[in-house]
Amino acid sequence: MKRSVSVIFGLFFALAGWAAAQSGGRSVEVGQPSYLSGDDPPAAPPVQTEDRTPTVLIAPPPPLPRMSPELTLQTYRDRAAQQAAQLSSYSANSVILAQLPSTQQFGECDLQRVYSAPHTLEFKSVRFVGDGFVKNNVILRLLQSEVDHVQKDDPAASALSDGNYKFSYKGSTQLQDRVVHRFEVKPRADHPGLFKGRIYLDAHTGSMVRAEGRVAKSPSLFIKRIEFVQDYKEFGAFTFPVHIHSEARTRLVGRAIVDIYHYDYQPVSSTRTAELTTLP
Repeated sequence: MKRSVSVIFGLFFALAGWAAAQSGGRSVEVGQPSYLSGDDPPAAPPVQTEDRTPTVLIAPPPPLPRMSPELTLQTYRDRAAQQAAQLSSYSANSVILAQLPSTQQFGECDLQRVYSAPHTLEFKSVRFVGDGFVKNNVILRLLQSEVDHVQKDDPAASALSDGNYKFSYKGSTQLQDRVVHRFEVKPRADHPGLFKGRIYLDAHTGSMVRAEGRVAKSPSLFIKRIEFVQDYKEFGAFTFPVHIHSEARTRLVGRAIVDIYHYDYQPVSSTRTAELTTLP
């Protein structure tokens, strides 16, 4: 999880965002049985004999206990360290939506991403529609900056640690149908990759649910400020970002809005990789 947090900070050096997978369902209406007037009524159903087989009720697992804010924060850090150590690779699909409202330009890109620990990130473009300027100056720069960040990744430099941030507890609340502890975070220095804002940690598991705020230091003289909201979900034992919304105030083209949606994560743990390599 530490890597999943640091990777999003790498996106700040371009612009960050994503588009979501939707799921839907349907309902089936059950009508009443009927027969035409004059017809014989349907035969009565056979008499059911009493089933004396005992019913076995399986109780749901007990809910995890709610942790204190201090324990939740420490559990998050433990989970982040564990993910950094155990995540061998992952693949995922992404959709990037980018728009420049002042010039009415936009771009939409579907792509596949493959990450291999510790410093390899590759993309395969599936589809692009929109303006070439947005593709070349927003989306491609964003992807290249993410690759550069992974190649030069120093997890300690952007980790949510006491060395990088001051933490202030701001109470608990409901977010995405989960009880979360909210912390205000302030960087101890205006270093690239750090931000000022809030994090929301699941009070029962310690996993990251949301991070939001403003980048502490602009990555470019041409960008005034970058604000973002990033949501996370668990995929097996790992936590990944699934939606990033960011808005940058630039000096040349005004606002730049980027949404990135990640889905279909397929993580591979180092433990699983070791098991496969030892099979006869």
